[in-house]
Amino acid sequence: MRRPCSPVAVALAVTVTGAALLGAAPGAAMAQPAPPPPPVVTPDTSHCPHRMAPPPAVADAAPEPGTAGPASLPLPDEPVGGERMGECGTVLPAGAPPPPVGITAASWLIADLDTGEVLAAKDPHGRHRPASTIKLLTALVAVETLPLDRVVTTTRVDADIEGSSAGIGPGGRYTVRQLLAGLLLVSGNDTAHALARTIGGQPTTLAAMNARARELGATDTRAGTPSGLDVPGMSSSAYDMALIFREVLRTPALARLLATPEVTFPGYRDHSRYLLGNQNRLLATYEGALGGKTGFTDDARHTFLGAAERDGHRLVAVLMRAEQKPTRTWEQAARLLDYGFALEPGTDVGRLVTGPPEPEPATTTPPPAQDDLAAGRSPSGGADPASSSPDSAGTGTGTVIGSLLAGTAVLAGVLALLLRTRRDPRS
Repeated sequence: MRRPCSPVAVALAVTVTGAALLGAAPGAAMAQPAPPPPPVVTPDTSHCPHRMAPPPAVADAAPEPGTAGPASLPLPDEPVGGERMGECGTVLPAGAPPPPVGITAASWLIADLDTGEVLAAKDPHGRHRPASTIKLLTALVAVETLPLDRVVTTTRVDADIEGSSAGIGPGGRYTVRQLLAGLLLVSGNDTAHALARTIGGQPTTLAAMNARARELGATDTRAGTPSGLDVPGMSSSAYDMALIFREVLRTPALARLLATPEVTFPGYRDHSRYLLGNQNRLLATYEGALGGKTGFTDDARHTFLGAAERDGHRLVAVLMRAEQKPTRTWEQAARLLDYGFALEPGTDVGRLVTGPPEPEPATTTPPPAQDDLAAGRSPSGGADPASSSPDSAGTGTGTVIGSLLAGTAVLAGVLALLLRTRRDPRS
C-alpha cells in the first residue's frame, strides 16, 4: 500500500519540476548579476580649469539672468605656499609613490598641521565652492567675537533657513557654545543664521569672515553666506581650507567641539532636549581622528576635511568637489591620511603660510597734469569721485585724499577691533 505524500514532499516536487521547466523553456528569465560599480572618475585639472573661478553653476550659485556675478578674486603674483602650489595636476614629492586610488575629488591636499608642510596635493589652489566647510570660518569669527556663554534667543527666520538644520525653534534660548555645537556637529544652517545675526547681521559677519580669511593668507576664499549655501562669487580651495582648519584647531573651544561624538541639545518652548550626533564618520572610524567637517550642495558637490594624529604628527586631508560613489568622502580622506602618514619625513611640496602675501613695494605715481585737475579728472583719466559730490565744492585734491585715507583707517580700526575683541579667550 502506497503511503500518501506529505505536503512538504508535494511542495518540493512542484518546486523542482517548475524549476526544470523554466530552465528548459527557451528565453526563460534568468537572474542577472548585479551591475558593476561606476568607475572612479578623477577630474583632469592639469590644464588649470579652475585657476580663477569654480566650475559653472547648475543651481543656486548661478547669477540672476541678465546680471554678471561678482568678479573673480585676484590671483597673487606668486603661488601662496610655494612654487609647486601653483601646479594644477597631482603634486607629489620626488620619489613618492602614486597617490591612493579611488579619490574622486577635483582638488585635494594633505598637510602637516604642526610643521605647516604640504605633503601632497592635487590642484591645491583650484577654486571651488566650499559648501558647509565654510562654517569653520563662521565658527572662527563667532568664537573670536561673541562670549561663549552669551544667551541667544532664536527667531522664526533663524529656524526656517533652508537646508541642514540643528532643530532650533522660534523663541528658543541657546548659548553661543550650543549654537556652535549645532553648527559643527550637524552642520546646522539654522544655527549659522542665528550666530551671524548675533554677530551683527549677515553683511557684518561676511565682512569679518572675508577679512579673517585674508589675514590667514587664504587668497582663494570669498564667503557669500555664513552657512555655505551657494551664491554667486563664493569660492575657496583645498589649500585655503587647510589654513582655516589649522586656525580652528588652535582654538580650544572649537577643537573640543569637532572631536565631540555627541552633545545634548536644548529644546525650545514645549520641545524636549535631544542628542546631536557628530556627522563626521571619520571621527568614529579612524584611529587618532581629531575631527573635521562635511559639506554638500548641488553646485559644490561633496566637500570634506578630516584630521588625525599619529606618532606625534597631526595631518589634515581636504577634498573639494568630490563624489560619494563608489567611495564615501570620509573613506577617501582616510586613504589620503594613510598616504600622508606613510610618506618619508621631510619630504614636502609646499608650506601652509602664516599670514597674507607680502604687499608689492609702493611705487611713486607722477603728479596729475594741471589740465586733469581743472577738468575734475583723476590721474587715471576717469571722473574724480569727489567732483560729483555737492560737498566737494572748493575741496583741494590733497584734502580729498586725506579724507579718504582717514575714513579707511577708521573702518580698518573698527574691523580689527571686531575681530580681536574675543581673540584671546578661546576656551
